[in-house]
Amino acid sequence: MQIKMKSFSMIVLVSLFVVLFDNFSFFKNVREVYEISWHNIGFLLSLGCVLLIILILFLRLISSRYTLKPILIALLLISSLTSYFMNTYHVIIDDTMIQNMAETNVSESLDLLSIKLLVYLFLLGILPAFFVYKVEIVYGTWREEFWTTLKSLVLGIALVAIILFSFSKFYTSFFRENKSLRYHTNPLYALYSTGHYAYSMFDQRSITLKAIGLDAKKMLDTQPKLTIVVVGEAARANRFSLNGYERETNPLLKKEDIVNFSNLYSCGTSTAISVPCMFSILERGNYSDKVAKSTENVLDVLKHSGVNVLWRDNNSDSKGVAVRVTYEDYRTPQNNTICDEECRDEGMLVGLQEYIASQKSDILIVLHQMGNHGPAYYKRYPKAFEKFTPTCQTNQVEQCTTEEIGNAYDNTILYTDYFLTKTIDLLKKNDEKYQTALIYMADHGESLGENGIYLHGIPYFIAPETQTHVGALMWFGQKSKERIDVVAVREKASQNYSHDNLFHTILGIMGVETSVYEKTKDILLYQKP
Repeated sequence: MQIKMKSFSMIVLVSLFVVLFDNFSFFKNVREVYEISWHNIGFLLSLGCVLLIILILFLRLISSRYTLKPILIALLLISSLTSYFMNTYHVIIDDTMIQNMAETNVSESLDLLSIKLLVYLFLLGILPAFFVYKVEIVYGTWREEFWTTLKSLVLGIALVAIILFSFSKFYTSFFRENKSLRYHTNPLYALYSTGHYAYSMFDQRSITLKAIGLDAKKMLDTQPKLTIVVVGEAARANRFSLNGYERETNPLLKKEDIVNFSNLYSCGTSTAISVPCMFSILERGNYSDKVAKSTENVLDVLKHSGVNVLWRDNNSDSKGVAVRVTYEDYRTPQNNTICDEECRDEGMLVGLQEYIASQKSDILIVLHQMGNHGPAYYKRYPKAFEKFTPTCQTNQVEQCTTEEIGNAYDNTILYTDYFLTKTIDLLKKNDEKYQTALIYMADHGESLGENGIYLHGIPYFIAPETQTHVGALMWFGQKSKERIDVVAVREKASQNYSHDNLFHTILGIMGVETSVYEKTKDILLYQKP
């Protein structure tokens, strides 16, 4: 027997399903802020009613007899996936997270695939979507549909107004003091974020690139310079033994004459924001993705001065930083000769000596690591580096113990220690000809289950320090030490620094003079105010 249902009834039914089954994260976070008691039980119930009414009105306004089913089916599928990621990793699907998804490659996406995700998709997405598909939706005339929409709109707004007025003292604090709770409404905030991201991408289509540092020139120095900048991935500072972590995760680096920066903070909590921000003249306080993409970065300034710039990438890509310099993709065996379960970071070093030997002036090389990218930490290192056991051997980290997750993550740090040491060895081979140096900075940190939060990407203003406090260090060859006061740099290494310093530090270490360089922001010359 064919089930029949009026269009408005179908919208109400789907909205109720989404509120009840796809908003666990929202109600859980509300519960953590507002304790359940007779004093506020009415307010807590009203939140669900307001969310339901807003969703009903939203669907009623954007749908018609020709689009209702596709919209409801898409909404159910999106809500089920959003629910999975919010419940499992305790992330927020904001525009930055949407950007991360849009810029993530296939291998990173596969790391997130799991049986649990498929269960969410099937039970909360496909099954109810199939029900919507099979139901015969009964529509009235266009006049009847119009008046139904108008009446529901007026009634819905009136009900929301009554609820807000009835619990005004609660909603005052809800909107003023607990704005972040709205980030968990599913799928409303995810849809809003998708729209915001789409608009920003459309808005960037007509941008004109702004040149900076056209006056850049090399200082009068007879010795050529060779600097390698390693962009780390998801490496939180407090898992480096160099920063006092009780486990020996940096056994090789501690033998090198490195300068460790123990208090360096990221520009963002995701690769999509942090990497372009690191190389931009913009700072975290005024950073805009649109402005950054429409303005040349420090690599462009180096090119203006005659420096040879090479970017090798074993991550998703350069996030727009290296579009005007030589770029090489090391995520596949075609370029990377060290691949097993996946292509390894150390493969980016193969053939690099030949490249260096072929250049006749200053060189800056950027190596973008796969590093400690989650959630499949066990894939991020060769088995020879599985020192800390037992490890989490799945991408469903919520199924693992805190110890297993921590062990797998610490092994990735151990492999980064090895990779950085091999990079230093390469620089040492060129120390007689060049002023050599290494700069390592991670793009952001990582949550490993603390307070139920995993991975990264939490909005910066509410992000835990584990996502913003990152690993950072430098190494200088003998000829560089003749120009740089390494003792003074080491004495200041525990001061607070950030990604904001990298732009000017790169120009300083490469000996480039330009009007956009500010020596007060150069870590090697920085004086604490």
